[in-house]
Amino acid sequence: MDSSIFNAAAAALEELLECARLRPGQLVVIGCSSSEIVGQHIGKGSSPAAAQAVYAAVAPILAEHGLSLAAQCCEHLNRALVMERADAERFGYAPVCVRPVPKAGGSFASAVYDGMTDPVVVEHVRADAGLDIGLTLIGMHLKEVAVPVRLQTCRIGEAVVTAARTRPKLIGGCRAVYPEEVR
Repeated sequence: MDSSIFNAAAAALEELLECARLRPGQLVVIGCSSSEIVGQHIGKGSSPAAAQAVYAAVAPILAEHGLSLAAQCCEHLNRALVMERADAERFGYAPVCVRPVPKAGGSFASAVYDGMTDPVVVEHVRADAGLDIGLTLIGMHLKEVAVPVRLQTCRIGEAVVTAARTRPKLIGGCRAVYPEEVR
């Protein structure tokens, strides 16, 4: 396993979690192009080893914080997501019938599917925060009012890393009063 990929993925997720201040039971979406990590164009150089290093780094951190993972598949599966069946049921997401593989779903989604206890694939989620490794476009799976998070860890391998947290909508206009710290 590539320790530099593992360490960078762990660092990026830890930074996001520190900023997002998620509560146990919340959902984190991760999109990951293993091709971009190894310096190839997205979808053109899939690396199961790089994907496995990312999953090995993020899974225990999410578990330690009591957070659920939704791993985004590639465009060939319409960016569907892999998650534990129990989490899908808890969030009310209906499973679809497909199993990601490196060439249809992506190496990261495949690694997550293989590593989970009882994985299912769902079409859509509304995640509380997200990590995008390699320009995979996770925004469609975040709750409304996504807030960009600038990370110190801005690359994993050769892949650009971006992140976001979400916050509730501010409603009520000019007379509304908001908590000091809107998450």
